[in-house]
Amino acid sequence: MTHSRRTPSRLRLEAALHDLSVVFRGMTAVPDENNCECHWGSAEDLALLKTPDVELDPDLLRRAWQATDWRDHGAVLRRVLPQFATALVEGEVDPLFDMGDAGQSFERGRWQGWPAGQAGSVREFLHAWWADSLVTPDPAVPAYEVFALCAEASGTVAPWLSVWERTTHPTADRRLAEAVKQWEYDLLGDELPWFAWENDEKRIGELSTWLAVHAPARLRSQGASEELLHCVRLLGLSGSARWEDPHWPGHTY
Repeated sequence: MTHSRRTPSRLRLEAALHDLSVVFRGMTAVPDENNCECHWGSAEDLALLKTPDVELDPDLLRRAWQATDWRDHGAVLRRVLPQFATALVEGEVDPLFDMGDAGQSFERGRWQGWPAGQAGSVREFLHAWWADSLVTPDPAVPAYEVFALCAEASGTVAPWLSVWERTTHPTADRRLAEAVKQWEYDLLGDELPWFAWENDEKRIGELSTWLAVHAPARLRSQGASEELLHCVRLLGLSGSARWEDPHWPGHTY
């Protein structure tokens, strides 16, 4: 990994990445896996997914995790996961939309139903990366993008918000200010602020409510503008009470 500061959170993340490399060593796509040669890639590319522990070039790695039409997406994900996770952390993954796209790949693989050792390894990676992104001064991937990936991969925002709530650190407060600036437009329009196949009202409500309750004091500590603080306050309102408020920011959708 390129980061030189070996903080406790970074050491935890390095350990999680190492565990992925051990747990998923020797994995391959299923023998009868197939995909369209015209649109996905060559027979040689497909053969590499059936060959364990061979590093893939970045474009093949992208096509492997991003394709939505594998016969067994979980097996493909297990094959590429050690390399994929490292590329994610290093900021070397270029999703189609945002990191919600990458999180969808985890969700399609149904990793939470894998054997306990495998699922536990993935879970620890996600939690370690999220925790590190909150306190690292110069993360390769913005914390709000890591959050989107974790939320899509797990199908919930609750555990990631709980970690943020417990992480009382100035850097975590800065990451919150960055996220609110990135998210407020979509959330005020009752939309998830990252790529998702479905506009999950439950997650939108949980995220908006959490921000309305927990963000104001932390934003003030970062010198946030009154305009941004009003946006957070409005997330605690709904319907006409929100868009008829005198401090509605004038967003149109």
